Amino acid sequence: MKKIILIVILLLSIMVKAQEFKLAPYSQYLVENPFVISPAYAGFSDVQRLRLSGVFQWVGLENAPNTQTLSYDAPVLDRSGVGGILYNDRNGNTSQIGGQFSIAHHLTLSDGNEQYLSFGLSYKFVQFKIDVSDFDNPNDDPNIGSDISSFNSNFEAAVLYNIGRYYFSFNASNILNKNLKAFDDTEPQKLRNYYIYTGYVFLLNDGIIELEPSLYFKYYESDSRSMTDINFKAKKITDDGYYWIGLSTRFINDQSFTPSAVVPMLGLKKSKFYVGFAYQYNINEASELNHAGTYLLTLGYDFNSKKGSRW
Repeated sequence: MKKIILIVILLLSIMVKAQEFKLAPYSQYLVENPFVISPAYAGFSDVQRLRLSGVFQWVGLENAPNTQTLSYDAPVLDRSGVGGILYNDRNGNTSQIGGQFSIAHHLTLSDGNEQYLSFGLSYKFVQFKIDVSDFDNPNDDPNIGSDISSFNSNFEAAVLYNIGRYYFSFNASNILNKNLKAFDDTEPQKLRNYYIYTGYVFLLNDGIIELEPSLYFKYYESDSRSMTDINFKAKKITDDGYYWIGLSTRFINDQSFTPSAVVPMLGLKKSKFYVGFAYQYNINEASELNHAGTYLLTLGYDFNSKKGSRW
């Protein structure tokens, strides 16, 4: 009986994940990789960016959640960009493997004040799986195999506006309605999420120091939930790169804007190599898990660095 209950719990868990079609952003977008939250950033920089991230939750606990993400984006043609993301996420007996292919087009509105407008589109896919090989099979039911899986796909559209050192992006994710019938006909059809990411870069000491406050907002159409990240980064430019430190605070908006996590961050770029680290301390989770937190490590390499104007 306990095994059957565990299977039901896992099924409910995977159905919740299936509504997202996209992993939680953690802090990858702040650790020098905004492409992971908006296809409009594909090819926006003057370099080809390769980033490999690992997210490890509740380190030290058996079968703790862990995620690996590989992303790449590059400018192509005169005013366009392409990119792709692959990820592997595991949590005990559940796993998901997915990714996205993205294209973007960038328009120069004014060279004088560096005013740009970008549009992005992504095709997203994910394969969910529950490994039930360790569970009891009542009466050797032939309909219960070693795993239960479901494949789904959807689309995401985004727009990015940049003027000088100010930026604003808006995303509509999971555009198509979806009724996931793999496990339960009552699954919601409205899976759309909306994202806003905006910020400004202040320059000090002739541009050697950069201060960047930013905000990330996410809204779920199905149940009106929302969350907000309030972020701050300080960067110092060096002869062959830069280094930076930052802090992010995540809020659950429908819980009286209560903080749910605090994330200190730091990073370093030397020549074309990049490394970033973040530690997410969860405030409102069970006390026995607070000390474990979530670790994020990002490694990167930039190809074909260019100087001068963007397009």
